[in-house]
Amino acid sequence: MFDTMRRHGTTLALFAALTTGLTAVVYHLTRPTINDQAAQQQKALFDQVIPTDIYDNHMQRECYLITDPALGNVGPHRLYLARKDGEPVAAAIETTAPDGYSGAIQILVAADFHGKVYGTRVLEHHETPGLGDKIEVRISDWIKHFAQQSIDGPNDRRWAVKKDGGMFDQFTGATITPRAVVNAVRRTTLLMESLPPKLATLPPCGASDE
Repeated sequence: MFDTMRRHGTTLALFAALTTGLTAVVYHLTRPTINDQAAQQQKALFDQVIPTDIYDNHMQRECYLITDPALGNVGPHRLYLARKDGEPVAAAIETTAPDGYSGAIQILVAADFHGKVYGTRVLEHHETPGLGDKIEVRISDWIKHFAQQSIDGPNDRRWAVKKDGGMFDQFTGATITPRAVVNAVRRTTLLMESLPPKLATLPPCGASDE
């Protein structure tokens, strides 16, 4: 019986080693394709939030890390820099609205360094289906209303939902979600105005965010 158990154990060990090796091979074979698809999806997202004619660099290769409470938390956030003829003209920042109805909302905000928003998209959220999820572009065009809007300093009262005296619609039965997004986009856009002198000091992505 002991010999039988040993044979079964050896068989299981060999099977486990073979499965692990096969998984590793498949991973290494498919990783380039997966990475390429992810890059294409990211480029498509950038094309939604920032006009391609305002920059001529490869934004995905100009990724930096920025840490500032204005981005919703104290962790590092990715910033993708847009340049024209070598000069920084705009950026797309992954920011956070920490005060969503059902938790933090992850957002991509693209703007120049003078208070003008080019576009915004929600990257991740857990808001209530049928109410707060209208921040998703596949469900509503609400998020598109940030495009081409400008902010005139931190006291610009237009940057609020209409219930609070601003210019952005809230949702029927749901004000917390759009209010959180508006505030996050406002804070992020204001932060971008102060960034040009700091851009050269930002660490590149990949150094400490993996």
